Amino acid sequence: MNLNLTLLGQAISFAIFVWFCMKYVWPPVITALEERSKKIADGLEAANRASRDLELAQEQATQILRESKENAAEIIEQANKRANQMVDEAKEQVIADGKRLREAAQAEIEQDVMRAKEALRAQVSVLAFAGAEKILGATIDEKAHSEIVEQLAKEL
Repeated sequence: MNLNLTLLGQAISFAIFVWFCMKYVWPPVITALEERSKKIADGLEAANRASRDLELAQEQATQILRESKENAAEIIEQANKRANQMVDEAKEQVIADGKRLREAAQAEIEQDVMRAKEALRAQVSVLAFAGAEKILGATIDEKAHSEIVEQLAKEL
């Protein structure tokens, strides 16, 4: 019986110990475990969110970079088109200026030829009078024969 009482005492002590642990020790341990579990879950969720945000930011950066490259290519293409257009306009301007200068030079040459012809006619008429005077041996009145001289100048 001694053994039974000892065993009974131990069983009661164990039951009191278990009850004490369940009443006072276990709830704070469970609470601490639950809090720790919640913090870990929140941390994992934050890490997942950060990972998704990072992927989204990388996609946006890639998209912005792609758009920037497209815009740069478009700007370069427009600049090249404008440069070609400016070269074409300059060529057209040079051609037009050359044509204008050639026409002006041609007109000036024609005027010089006309002046030279007039000067030559005048000199020929003077020489003709001088030759006629020598041939005839008399002085020719230029005013009296001006009509003949003018006709002669026109024929030359």
